[in-house]
Amino acid sequence: MSLAVAIQMDAMNDIDISGDSTFALALEGQTRGHLLYHYQPSDLSLQQGRVIARARSLQVQPNTNDYFELGAAQMLDLAEMDVVLMRQDPPFDMAYITATHLLEHIHPETLVVNDPVHVRNAPEKLFVTHFKNIMPPTLITRDIALVHSFRMEFSDIVVKPLFGNGGAGVFHVSPEDENLNALLEMFVGLYREPMIVQQYLPEVRQGDKRIILIDGIAAGAVSRVPAEGEARANLHVGAQAVKTKLTPREDEICAIIGPALRDRGLIFVGIDVIGDFLTEINVTSPTGIIEINRLDDVRLDGLVWDAIEARVAEHRR
Repeated sequence: MSLAVAIQMDAMNDIDISGDSTFALALEGQTRGHLLYHYQPSDLSLQQGRVIARARSLQVQPNTNDYFELGAAQMLDLAEMDVVLMRQDPPFDMAYITATHLLEHIHPETLVVNDPVHVRNAPEKLFVTHFKNIMPPTLITRDIALVHSFRMEFSDIVVKPLFGNGGAGVFHVSPEDENLNALLEMFVGLYREPMIVQQYLPEVRQGDKRIILIDGIAAGAVSRVPAEGEARANLHVGAQAVKTKLTPREDEICAIIGPALRDRGLIFVGIDVIGDFLTEINVTSPTGIIEINRLDDVRLDGLVWDAIEARVAEHRR
């Protein structure tokens, strides 16, 4: 099966191919004979009912110093593509949401991965609230008094932006920390939406586990261990990727959420688990493929393409 694939992502020259899951997907798609195109979200338009993008043909190679080649710009009618990979990085803002509305016009005749309607309806820190008994004690609010009451109950807390990403703006507020009031004033001043406050999970020191689910099935995991003196477990802020396997509790979490992901067309999803709790469900531009491939000697990019090709074949039938 040879597919025409448009990849909606950030600028090619801004990525680090040693850890970029979108690059891994592009390379695997090209190896399978799929014809690739690249465009950025700002190149996406709706013109008299047609979803179009100013795109370029894309060729990739695993060479750090020369890893891509783009063709001449051309206007693509995305309804003529077989697949659109929606892979730009957050923030999950109105520009991101607008892109989901535009792509909704072509899905599922053109398979958009992940389904734009359900990407829009599943912000990573909110979608998880729909599943009972698998997330840590959590408060979503702009009410400062409620935050103080939550801290009195749980003592050790984490405060973060509701629509943040990549660990930006995540604060661990320990019981003796005197900065909570100033922090809350900053959050209320910077953001119109509520903040999210959770009980701090000390198990994060042993690793924040990223689990990849493909079409609702757990396919692999990596433990991200924070650097010394760092509260965040994001790889780009110094966390170490460590080989791991799923615990019975993590198998249980995946079994609970997996059918909901599959039913919503959320083919490629990354969830974050600390200890016994699910903290986030990432459906926008999840990462982790390359680290898991390297540590476990697997090819998750191939499994993602298997799922995409199966969906396309099923729709054609």
